[in-house]
Amino acid sequence: MPIDAAKALAADPRLGDIGWDHKDVQLYHLGLGAGRPATDPDELRYTLESKLHVLPSFATVAGAGMAMLGGLAAPGIDVNLAAVLHGGHSIELHRPIPVKGRATSRSKVAAVYDKGKAAVIVLRSEVADADGPLWTSDAQIFVRGEGGFGGERGPSAKEELPGRAPDRTEERHIREDQALLYRLSGDWNPLHADPEFAKTAGFDQPILHGLCSYGMTLKAVVDTALGGDVSRVRAYRTRFAGIVYPGETLRIRMWQEPGRVQVSVTAAERDDAPVLADTVVEHA
Repeated sequence: MPIDAAKALAADPRLGDIGWDHKDVQLYHLGLGAGRPATDPDELRYTLESKLHVLPSFATVAGAGMAMLGGLAAPGIDVNLAAVLHGGHSIELHRPIPVKGRATSRSKVAAVYDKGKAAVIVLRSEVADADGPLWTSDAQIFVRGEGGFGGERGPSAKEELPGRAPDRTEERHIREDQALLYRLSGDWNPLHADPEFAKTAGFDQPILHGLCSYGMTLKAVVDTALGGDVSRVRAYRTRFAGIVYPGETLRIRMWQEPGRVQVSVTAAERDDAPVLADTVVEHA
């Protein structure tokens, strides 16, 4: 079988050293659309090194974080990359991410689930520096055509939206060049830049990175529901439910509950087509 779940789960973790500084953080924030208006004091926290704080979703790119997807080459995993989709992502923050750091990453296959017509592989990275754990990041990788091997189906991450109007709704416009800027943080997939490549993949034009929508959404939640305090974020999870194109607008609806914000993200110009679903920010 292409997937040997027992072998994949038993494999030793991959260790790596990662590092970042204020330039990496600023570039990531700019890729999310930070800095508009450029002199807004609230935006300077994302763009000016003397005032900088770190949005927790930076964990997805720190030290070229997408390298964790190399876990698809782990023992027991032999899949066609054309059948692979990034189905969801979650991060757990153990403490605020420093503006400059060096850390060790331990990456491994944490779970393999059998969804019948597909498999879901959970690739986990645990990152720690000299002072202890920083964050744990889980990428849920959906592999079409690789189910049916008799494994566990896995938990359901379904989050029913509250039966009331959202407490707040924010709209975030995606610049035409935003995917070009975001990809400089490490995801070089031409799907997000090359129109011809996008057409071969079945899209009218390049699409925005799912993890860019993920970061934009967290920034909107932090800036509005959490008073601009990134240190309040404890965990953040989502399922990638659809695409959005540069030039469109994310409509971000938020329901505030004790200790968490539940979020729905849609493409405003396409009749609120789903972009992110089952999205929750847990906070202090």
